[in-house]
This record gives sequence, C-alpha cells and structure tokens, in this order.
Amino acid sequence: MSFSNKLKSTYKPNRLAVKLNTKGEQFVLKGHPWVFSNNISKIKDDAKSGDLAIIFDKSKNRVVGIGLYDENSPIRIKMLHSGFEKVEINAEFFQNRIEEAFAKRYELLQTNTNSYRLLFGENDGFPGLIADVYDSVLVVKIYSEIWLPYLESIVPSLQEVSRAKTVVMRLSRSLEQSGLHNLENGEVVFGTLENEVVEFVEHNVKFSANVIKGHKTGYFLDHRANRKQVGEWSKGKSVLDVFSYAGGFSVHALYNGATSVTSLDISKQALEIALENGKLNDYTGEHKIIAGDAFEELQKLIVNKVTFDVVVIDPPSFAKQASEVDLAKKKYAQLAELAEKLTAKNGLLVLASCSSRVTAQAFFDINQQVLSNVKRSYTIKLKTYHDIDHPVAFEEGAYLKCGYYQF
Repeated sequence: MSFSNKLKSTYKPNRLAVKLNTKGEQFVLKGHPWVFSNNISKIKDDAKSGDLAIIFDKSKNRVVGIGLYDENSPIRIKMLHSGFEKVEINAEFFQNRIEEAFAKRYELLQTNTNSYRLLFGENDGFPGLIADVYDSVLVVKIYSEIWLPYLESIVPSLQEVSRAKTVVMRLSRSLEQSGLHNLENGEVVFGTLENEVVEFVEHNVKFSANVIKGHKTGYFLDHRANRKQVGEWSKGKSVLDVFSYAGGFSVHALYNGATSVTSLDISKQALEIALENGKLNDYTGEHKIIAGDAFEELQKLIVNKVTFDVVVIDPPSFAKQASEVDLAKKKYAQLAELAEKLTAKNGLLVLASCSSRVTAQAFFDINQQVLSNVKRSYTIKLKTYHDIDHPVAFEEGAYLKCGYYQF
C-alpha cells in the first residue's frame, strides 16, 4: 500500500519576509493563529498561497513568527509558529505536531472508542485542516490551498500515527473549484475502501459514517461526551432528540435503556441513517422519527400536549457571521421556550450551541432568562464544553457549550 501521487504538489513554496502593523504584531506575539490582510504593512507583491510568511518585528528585525500565506482569505496569514524560538518548517516539524496532538487524545482512546478528531485545525497548529479517524479509516479535510504543497509529508504522518489502513481526502467547496491540485473530493489516497459507510464505536455504542458523502468528514464527533451523558440519564425515560441528524443522542439513549426515543430532523435521509445507527446496537425501546422544520414540529407537539422526560436541542450554527448574532440569540431563546413546554414534570432539558460567535456566557444567560420566566423550579445539573479531542487554543476556537437543566 502506498500513497497516491496526487498528494504531490507542483508548487514549490517561496519564503516571504513580512512586516505587520503594531496591532498585527501584538496578535502574533500573543500566539493568535490569524493575521488579517489589514494588519500587513510590508510583503512581496507576487506572494502565493502556501508560501512561508516569515514575520519580522518592526523594531529589532527579529523573527517573531512563521505562517502560511493565503491569497484567497481575509485571514491572509495562518500562523504555524509564534515567538523568538528558531524553528524549521519541514516534515519533522509537522510530524512532531501530529504526535503532540495524538498524545492529547490518549485518555479518550483508553475507553471503548475508536473514532476521534486527530487534528482540530488552528487548535492543534494546523489552521484550515481537519483529520478525523473512524475505526481504521482516516479522513483528512482541507479548507485552504495553503496546505497543498505540504500534504505529501503531512498525510503519511497522520496515517502512521493513527495506524489507519485507509486514507480519504475531503475538500471544501472552494478547494473543489481550485485548479492547483489533482485531488477529487472523497478520493482514497491510501489503502482501499470497500464501503463508503464505515462503522465505528463511541463509548461502547456503535455508529456509522459515510466518509465520502457525509457532512464535514462524515459525522459530528464533538458532542461525544454529551451523547454519553444523555444516554446515561435516559434509562427508563422517554426522549426527544431535536436536530438529531444521524441520531447521536437518540442512539445513546436507546442503548442505555430509554423506553422511547423520537428523532426530529428536517432531513429524511439523516433520519434513515439515525434508524440504521440504532439498529447497529441492541435495544428494547421504540425509535420514532419526525421529519420537518424543528420550530414548526415542536409547536405541533405542544398543541398535542405531548411531553418527554428528556429533551435535547442541538441546533446547527445559527451565526456563521457577525451580522447573524442577534437573530441567533432570538432563535436560541425561542427553542428554549418551546423545549421547556415539552419537558415533562421532573424532566431534563439539554440545550446546546455550536455558534462560536455566541459566547458560552451569552448562551447560558439566554437559557437562564427564558427558564426563569417560567413558573417551574429547576437546577442547572451540568454545563459542558469541548471534548478531549477538540482542544481550544484560542478564544475563537471555542464554540461548543451545553447546559443540562433539571426541573
């Protein structure tokens, strides 16, 4: 088994001397992974994506950081290294970073779990690059052309550290349209893939992911700890899983002995996968599905006076840009209001957010405000953030938060 020649890049990166304005320099010295175009005061005109940007400080002309230049993004330089320590950006540099990332996941891999995020973009020192493992399949997703000249050394290191038998490359939409590579989205570049649907285990529970056509790399690994927790608190209970996608929370609840679980999602295809994921495990409860818009379907359930012992609300990101933050907050409040009405007496309400632009503090404040307006006493049972394989290395890298409200 050898790696595909398609990982080889025709572009040989140049070294660029870069000077920043005061604000940009301060960001770099603090270890922030992003340098915006308006922070650059001096750079060559012919800089290309993937070039090594060597950043010199203004006063003493010392190197203060090294990054990758991205000509197509307002984040013009994605940092690889900050500080005065001398480093060489080469295969060994990336290999060490990958081994460091793997070491952070060690504890998780001592549980009965064989699916994890090996590289979490900027937070592991690889801005614009994600690597997820599903059993023996490694899926590498690239979001920026900056990585094309380095894939030949990075991808084999990822394969070696994860001991994957198969490596699949996934490309963002913008990269699919790029003419700077010969890769295809979903291409197997190492080993063979007998079935694009790969089975894996998450804390004893079996799941599957379509690593070629599924969202992102095939599945959402970030909520793993919350799914396990919801499962443990669902024994003998009725559960509603809203925005269920492939049934993460639903399947954990069924596996742990929930009497009935309702998965609600707008995608009928996702709900089919949720049912199939359930069947990979032994369970005795009933698994129902509702296909439709969450806001409308929750309203219908309220009208019909249906309640559940456990209600989980895990919506997609409502604020992809700053202009959407206010609307996102209104939607979170609306969902909390609807969900409370569906939570049975002494029930548990689980509210989650994956919008990085809505801070954890703001999100928990919204939930508290909504629930305090209802004449029901409750306690905050738990607040959770990122799982072990989604480390947070800078403020904007934090996005996941989840509150457990016990009535």
